[in-house]
Amino acid sequence: NLTKAKAKVVIIGHLGRPKGKDEKLSLRPVAVRLGELLGSEVQFFGDCIGEDTEAKVQDLNPGEVLVLENLRFYKEEKENDPRFAASLSRLGEIYVNDAFDVSHRSHASVVTLPTLLPSAIGIQFEKEIEVLKKLLDNPSHPLVVIVGGSKVATKAALVDKISKVADTVLVANLVAESIKKDNIVLSNPEKVVTSQDAVDEGLDIGPKTIKLFSSYIEKAETVFWSGPLGKVEQEKYQEGSRKIAEAVIASGAYSVVGGGHLDAFLGAFGFRDKFSHTSTGGGALMAYMTGGVLSGLEVLKK
Repeated sequence: NLTKAKAKVVIIGHLGRPKGKDEKLSLRPVAVRLGELLGSEVQFFGDCIGEDTEAKVQDLNPGEVLVLENLRFYKEEKENDPRFAASLSRLGEIYVNDAFDVSHRSHASVVTLPTLLPSAIGIQFEKEIEVLKKLLDNPSHPLVVIVGGSKVATKAALVDKISKVADTVLVANLVAESIKKDNIVLSNPEKVVTSQDAVDEGLDIGPKTIKLFSSYIEKAETVFWSGPLGKVEQEKYQEGSRKIAEAVIASGAYSVVGGGHLDAFLGAFGFRDKFSHTSTGGGALMAYMTGGVLSGLEVLKK
């Protein structure tokens, strides 16, 4: 839409957690791939601030797209340095945040830059909020929530929060063990269904759990799934997550999935497009679903 309107499009972004400049985390391949998707040339420049970068932006013709280098090559981005944000502000006239997945972070490009320019929420970011808000406020029932993953502290909070609106919360090994071990008191324990068996001390769910979880999923009208149900990086621990993915798809329910590891897993099996919505968020998703603050969203509201 922007290129058709003959806007000069400057894209800034994050990749990984570099400590200084790291060619393996350069955004150059992103520019190449974006060009392939758009079917037109996308330019790349190996910096994101400074006079040379500003000159490169000025040289853009209407309708052209430029990707700048990884913001995180500068520690000032993570430190939310106002001078760094001011340097970024000189690269454009309007700011659009379409990075839902980092909008829980108080980084310069997320929370300070939008105070320096007229700002707007991006299309994908807006869709994320609409989908997740509906899940929390007005889902079609039965709503079945599946909670896996390894970041058990945030997932325990999700189980408690989401149980207030869900009909059933299916909780996999590590998260279930954490809730029990830490004596976490849940608001609606009667809605929580935990694993019945495990593979190799919790590295995957077993056949009894697959059957049990599937029996709830097949009756669902809405499914929200956060985090894989095993150590899916290893092939021998992929069975549980694969079977549950197949059950969700077969159910025909409106389905929302989130988390980087789960997204990658579903993509590897060709399942991603068979879900109604795949969230780009990991930490941002958890923050929103548990009632936390998305700094990048709050600043846009102002």
